[in-house]
Amino acid sequence: MPQPIPAIDDVAVNLGERSYVVRVGQGLIARAGAEIAPLLKRPRVWVVTEATVAGLHLEPLRAGLSAADIAMEALILPPGESTKSWPHLERTVEWLLDQKVERGDIVVALGGGVIGDLVGFAAAILRRGVRFVQIPTSLLAQVDSSVGGKTGINTAQGKNLVGAFHQPSLVLADIDALDTLPGRDFLAGYGEVVKYGLLGDAAFFDWLDANGPALAAGDKALRQQAVRHSVRMKADIVERDETEQGDRALLNLGHTFGHALESATGYSDRLLHGEGVAIGCLLAFDLSARLGLCSQEAPARVADHLQRMGMKRALAEIPGDLPGRDALIALMAQDKKVQAGRMRFILARAIGDSFVTADVPRETLAALLDEALKAR
Repeated sequence: MPQPIPAIDDVAVNLGERSYVVRVGQGLIARAGAEIAPLLKRPRVWVVTEATVAGLHLEPLRAGLSAADIAMEALILPPGESTKSWPHLERTVEWLLDQKVERGDIVVALGGGVIGDLVGFAAAILRRGVRFVQIPTSLLAQVDSSVGGKTGINTAQGKNLVGAFHQPSLVLADIDALDTLPGRDFLAGYGEVVKYGLLGDAAFFDWLDANGPALAAGDKALRQQAVRHSVRMKADIVERDETEQGDRALLNLGHTFGHALESATGYSDRLLHGEGVAIGCLLAFDLSARLGLCSQEAPARVADHLQRMGMKRALAEIPGDLPGRDALIALMAQDKKVQAGRMRFILARAIGDSFVTADVPRETLAALLDEALKAR
């Protein structure tokens, strides 16, 4: 007897003429042709992916597209954060031009956050804007980077400093793809999931505190629930503030610290993005407690949860050398949220209650970093 198809959750991102749907569920890569076909003006798509993802998901995607008589051409880039760079952006755009991709066509980003950000930026600037579909294969990309239209690349000066807002036409978050993630990559993505509870939903943090270990162990129903809830939270914020003029900055909880640490470690596998976010979230709560904004129990509870999930929590857990306090602060000052030369931080009054402020005394920040570096 055939097994019932697991339910698919649709999360609408309502942005007027730029609106789209994020579909969350199992088997979406296998039925990608049926999902994408209504968007096409001709039965062909151009897929950009990276080598590791290609080995796992490119042929299943080809089969899924072929089932709807959609032809596919593919560009396979190297894996890793260093791919989010000028040379690979140029390579991607030149390939799409050589393929004679038209403004009415669809480009597909198949991969994690690196590929999604890079391909989305390439689509934004190609012919002054072509449509693209996100098929995020990592947890981090499913809950964060594939939704909301932020695209871009890294530069020597910092992370995501060059890019554009360019919304996808569709996002297919296939929960089955998470089965192929190494444990470290899954937990790095979980850093973005727990961020949502910390920044604006204490009940969601409580749910994660109870269900996180089973979710990490492979429970697909829990994974789908976590992805759906995270996407809904992000969509709600993006709908209010598409281009990060206000509320959307809350989504950067942990990122001011995390991005500086990623830059300090050369965007290498010494520190994955979600690991930097998790460490950054705890630093943000520690800073909030030092400033008397939240109780001492809040950062302790965050630290306990990250420890029980087996995640990095501190600078001491980052391998290799790190620059000193002043150099880290200089890297933080390159953050996109800086206004009129003043750094802005996302701090917390409690778990589930965050806010944006520029009112952070440098000496308090310096003391926090000094202590964190001394523990290494």
